[in-house]
Amino acid sequence: MNENEQENTATPTGESAPRDSERLVKVDGMFENWFLDYASYVILERAVPEINDGFKPVQRRIIHSMREMEDGRYNKVANIVGNTMKYHPHGDASIKDALVQLGQKELLIDTQGNWGNILTGDSAAAGRYIEARLSKFALETVFNPKITKWQTSYDGRNQEPIFFPMKFPLLLAQGVEGIAVGLSTKILPHNFCELIDASIAVLEGRPFDLYPDFPTGGIADVSGYNDGKRGGRVRVRARIRQADRSTLVVDEIPYGTTTSSLIDSILKANEKGKIKIKSIDDNTAEKVEILIRLAPGISPDKTIDALYAFTDCEVSVSPICCVIREDKPAFLGVSDVLRYSTERTLEMLRQELQVQLDELRGQWQAASLEKLFIEQRIYKLFDNLTYEQAIELTREKLKPFEPRLLAPITDEDLQRLLEIRMRRITRHDAERADRLIADLEAQIARVTDQLAHMVRTAVEYFRNLKKKYGQNRQRRTELRTFDNIEAAKVAIKNTKLYVDRAGGFVGYGLKKGEGEYVCDCSDIDDVIVFLKDGTFTVQKIQPKSFVGKDIVYAGVWKKKDKRTIYNLIYRDGVSGWSYMKRFAVTAVTRDKVYAQGKKGSQILYLSVNPNGEAEKVNVYLRSQAKLRKTKLEIDFADLAVKGQLVKGNLVTKYPVRRVELAEKGVSTLSAREIWLDEAVMRLNDEGRGRSLGKFHGDDRILEITRGGEVRLLSYDLATHFEPDSPVIEKWNPRHPVSMVYYDGEKKKYYVKRFLIDRSQKPETVISQAKGSHLAFVSTDVLPVISVSFAREKGVPPREDLRVELAEFIAVKGIRAQGNQLSPDKVKTITPLPSLPYQEPEEDEEGEEPDELDDRLEETADDRQDGQEPSPDELSPADLLGSDGEGSGTPLAEGASEQVGDGGQTSLF
Repeated sequence: MNENEQENTATPTGESAPRDSERLVKVDGMFENWFLDYASYVILERAVPEINDGFKPVQRRIIHSMREMEDGRYNKVANIVGNTMKYHPHGDASIKDALVQLGQKELLIDTQGNWGNILTGDSAAAGRYIEARLSKFALETVFNPKITKWQTSYDGRNQEPIFFPMKFPLLLAQGVEGIAVGLSTKILPHNFCELIDASIAVLEGRPFDLYPDFPTGGIADVSGYNDGKRGGRVRVRARIRQADRSTLVVDEIPYGTTTSSLIDSILKANEKGKIKIKSIDDNTAEKVEILIRLAPGISPDKTIDALYAFTDCEVSVSPICCVIREDKPAFLGVSDVLRYSTERTLEMLRQELQVQLDELRGQWQAASLEKLFIEQRIYKLFDNLTYEQAIELTREKLKPFEPRLLAPITDEDLQRLLEIRMRRITRHDAERADRLIADLEAQIARVTDQLAHMVRTAVEYFRNLKKKYGQNRQRRTELRTFDNIEAAKVAIKNTKLYVDRAGGFVGYGLKKGEGEYVCDCSDIDDVIVFLKDGTFTVQKIQPKSFVGKDIVYAGVWKKKDKRTIYNLIYRDGVSGWSYMKRFAVTAVTRDKVYAQGKKGSQILYLSVNPNGEAEKVNVYLRSQAKLRKTKLEIDFADLAVKGQLVKGNLVTKYPVRRVELAEKGVSTLSAREIWLDEAVMRLNDEGRGRSLGKFHGDDRILEITRGGEVRLLSYDLATHFEPDSPVIEKWNPRHPVSMVYYDGEKKKYYVKRFLIDRSQKPETVISQAKGSHLAFVSTDVLPVISVSFAREKGVPPREDLRVELAEFIAVKGIRAQGNQLSPDKVKTITPLPSLPYQEPEEDEEGEEPDELDDRLEETADDRQDGQEPSPDELSPADLLGSDGEGSGTPLAEGASEQVGDGGQTSLF
């Protein structure tokens, strides 16, 4: 008995004392011992997978049971479940659930019938209606009884594998989740082909990276994956596209969600006012299709961001790679698991080849002895001999040939020879026997070579797996770096902000008549409040909050907002002098009170300008004996914008009677420079990525997608772009777009040039026939391309053609088909440096831009109607009032280089 048991054992005294064989155990002792046993059992036998083959015990027993029943045909799931109960003592429900999950992974099991839907969350049909069998992949990679270690089943009636000789990183391919006592595991699924490539990299000593690939697709940010270890995080988003101005379409959903749960989260967000939608429809069948129809006037771009911020359209997955290794739980990285799996696969292949070699050597030995036995006519010497004498005689006759054999002659060899029937002896063919032995020798040489070069053998094995089973297993989840969406910036304004200036209350829950309306807001916004004593504070919006009496201003505050400028005139509480200043409030500590002056200070004038406007005000002074001028004219434009706590510039030392607005101001802020962060395909004003230029007013961004869609977009930071768009730049209305595209219906290449009108709606400007694609696009003024032609039988090869697109075709309407590039078969289109172009200082003939636009439209219409241009028609250079900058992008792979007039040409 150990010390713990002694402490937890009590033996009563007296007449009722039990015999020595009886013990009373305290409940706390039972709990301690039995709970540890239970926890160990759950960890080892239920929840956590084994690193050697990647199976949990129930999964291993199901696969073993299906191998027992395997005959090439489908079996009822109910039959499989019943047969598996010989090995698994935990009931049919757990077996069927595990079997359905294995079948839905579409790797080890071929299914037939309604097996549910991982996209919608629909459950599988009853086991009597659905069928399953092992896949060819499973039969090739999982089983080999000759090298499998076995154990007795729970009832002692059957033998089951301790683990399979798995020759594939199944654990990483399927992924697994499990919750045990005190620990859990969550290994994310990975791509089939990428796992094989990584295994080959391990064998060849090359570095590799492994990232999850989810069966539901979606978009994932794996920057925090941490090799699948504890503490890692993967952000997964639904794939959402804009069908039109009022409809969004969800094509793929995040891992771990279903269309039902996703729709529920969207409806809840809509009920709470986080987003605003009109209706939602689920058309999911084999592929996801959720249609989200927006309410009138709602921005699709901001709604997409709001869906990511407030619904299950974005989820965060925390992996934790816990496996059983040597009968103990181990926390590893996925790269460690892959290396272990690859090394084990190498060992399993070596064992299989060794078994195969031993069998081939045995077959060669038997064939050689049989050939000698028959050709030396040893069987004719057995007359009047006993069995034992025949054995000894055979051994004696074959002993001279023993050095030529692969192994010494055994009693089993001799017994096998004596069991050969006379029919077989009479039909012996020496040439056929020689061919058989030669074939066995060739196989032995091949297997011996494979054993001698195991790394090469394993690489060939993995490549063969990829070739046979990897055709339709491309990556489903796109890897991308996500931007951080600030919920307050994308939340729909679902409530109204009110203020009770005299009472000092602010919030969205003030009753009717308690306060005045300020603005629309959301219930997660921050509110900034200025009081008459010169203090201000920022706090989370609440239904009703007391901030202090004599409120001068209350409004919604946005973090890092550099464009909202506060113009302030205040009287200092100590000196009594008046000061003025301009400042922005970009960062604060919530609920902290900030002061604009000393105690006793008072705000005399405050204006809040969302675009940095600077007005003019009149300051009226109190009349005094020696004061000649009682009115001061102040222009806030003369002041620089400084920090929120600076004292400011002196206005006057005399008492101020009142301050009045004299004239409204205009923005004093410079144009806003916008950058495109191509890692996340989002705009920013913080200098990340490629600068698109300085924007103000109604400037627009031009996007041209690979599908030939032309879009004019605002420079709002919430704007979304397609990830592979060849043109994203500041739109220049005087720059034509030059395109070369292939018409899939007419099997020809066409060239077109067109200008884009400010009112242009998103439109696909190339043929939409099957096979059509955009081959080249440029916003350079004078782009140039090189065209190479395919060699045709019986036709002399044609030299490459240099085409100056501005000379090849005039600017036409955006919907024009364009001119055929060449009647010959085009092989490749390569961008060349664009021609230099200098913008004229003044438009010709003193025409105004509007007149130029009118004339350009007339010219384009004339050419579209088939009329030849008049001699005095403006040239393409004359029609473009720009600096010649743009981008030319051929849609083929290559490198990028700077060209002619500062434009960019990229060969992907």
